Amino acid sequence: MLNQKLQQKLLQKLSPQQIQLIKLLEVPTFMLEQRIKKELEENPTLEEGADIEAKDNQEEIDEEEEELKENEFSLEDYMNDEDVPTYKLKENNYSKDDKKEDIPFSVGSTFREHLVSQLGLRVLNEHKYNLAKYIIGNIDDDGYLRREIYAIVDDLALTQNIETTEEELLEVLQIIQDFEPLGIGARNLQECLLIQINKKDLNNPDIKNAAIILKDYFDEFTKKHYDKILKNLSITEEELKKANEEIIKLNPRPGGSFDDSRSKINQVIMPDFILEQHEGVLHLRLNQRNVPELRISRTYANMLENYSKTKKPSKQDKDALTYVKQKLDSAKWFIDAIKQRHATLLNTMNEIIEYQKEYFIDGDETKLRPMILKDIADRTGLDISTISRVANSKYIQTHFGIYPLKHFFSEGMMTDSGEEVSTREIKKILQDCVNEESKKKPLTDEKLANILNEKGYPLARRTVAKYREQLNIPVARLRKEI
Repeated sequence: MLNQKLQQKLLQKLSPQQIQLIKLLEVPTFMLEQRIKKELEENPTLEEGADIEAKDNQEEIDEEEEELKENEFSLEDYMNDEDVPTYKLKENNYSKDDKKEDIPFSVGSTFREHLVSQLGLRVLNEHKYNLAKYIIGNIDDDGYLRREIYAIVDDLALTQNIETTEEELLEVLQIIQDFEPLGIGARNLQECLLIQINKKDLNNPDIKNAAIILKDYFDEFTKKHYDKILKNLSITEEELKKANEEIIKLNPRPGGSFDDSRSKINQVIMPDFILEQHEGVLHLRLNQRNVPELRISRTYANMLENYSKTKKPSKQDKDALTYVKQKLDSAKWFIDAIKQRHATLLNTMNEIIEYQKEYFIDGDETKLRPMILKDIADRTGLDISTISRVANSKYIQTHFGIYPLKHFFSEGMMTDSGEEVSTREIKKILQDCVNEESKKKPLTDEKLANILNEKGYPLARRTVAKYREQLNIPVARLRKEI
């Protein structure tokens, strides 16, 4: 039996301009020049340089615009000086005294280029090739893919207009996990070690035992519950020792093993923002070096004008008219998106500085207030996802050092005295307690919680455990030394 139903769905469809802005917000300064050059290469109606040419006669402008309106096109969108933001990206945006410090990146770009080059050895269609490149772009410095697959599916649809599924991404990820260095693309330590051990000779009993331990007894192995492994596998202590030796040979940080020493020599962190202090007053500006000014091509705008004046345009003329208008629209959208990126970044960073003003005066870490993305979203009126994109992969140069924007975000809690403190302050105390403990009798999470409570920080044991894990501090049993 055939049933028909009428169903309403509320779907949000992003405009090309919105997608353009989303992509540009994620681009750090050191990549912006390349992104603009790419757009210049692909769109002939976009040019480098300031738009200083103006019409000599306003009446002539009005007459031309009226003629174009008859053809349902308007030059006003393209030729009005106020509507065409030239967005100066180079001149008058930095002082001669700016220091260009050479600070190495945490990882060189050749690491990912090395992975992308291995894609050429696989038979992949264009769609899967693009998926693989996007996955590689999300692999962190240690070589791990720490993002959830479903989140990458959403990002591809939102920012790249690429539709895919979790199943298809997992299939592509398996291809990447076969690349060198082995272990690349793993989503956790267990998967990383298993990828490596499974490429070894599993006919070797020591390697076979190591693979079984990693697959079926990983939790017991990491917690050093060797007695349980011996009992369940029915192996001797000597066999367990040899299996352990095979596991120790594996690389828990495959990304770190890639030799980028040559590429790191000339690589520097280019800050996206520059904050200076003059007589106690903070001054913020965007770092706009090496990025060209943009303008609409006068040649193509005139071409649109001439095509529009044709009394009886041929099909060829109409096609040319449509093409030129589309390209001019695209160029205007791009310039507008660059201008919005400029405004959004400055707006967001200004609010971060205002929120953390005491800290930015002298860089005293103890003055950092608890701050989350929502705090800045509320102050700017922007969406939390927009603040996240601005904060991601961006740096600010201050008078006390260069910092990633993520450094200024942290959760907070109330002390016994009613004072709100940053979790960063609590973690520092926690780290100090562990550093000063007796390694023969390390402090348990419960004892650490008691110490923090005595200092005025009322934390539950499970909260202490969470902070300890975030600091990459093992449990007390694994910190014990003979």
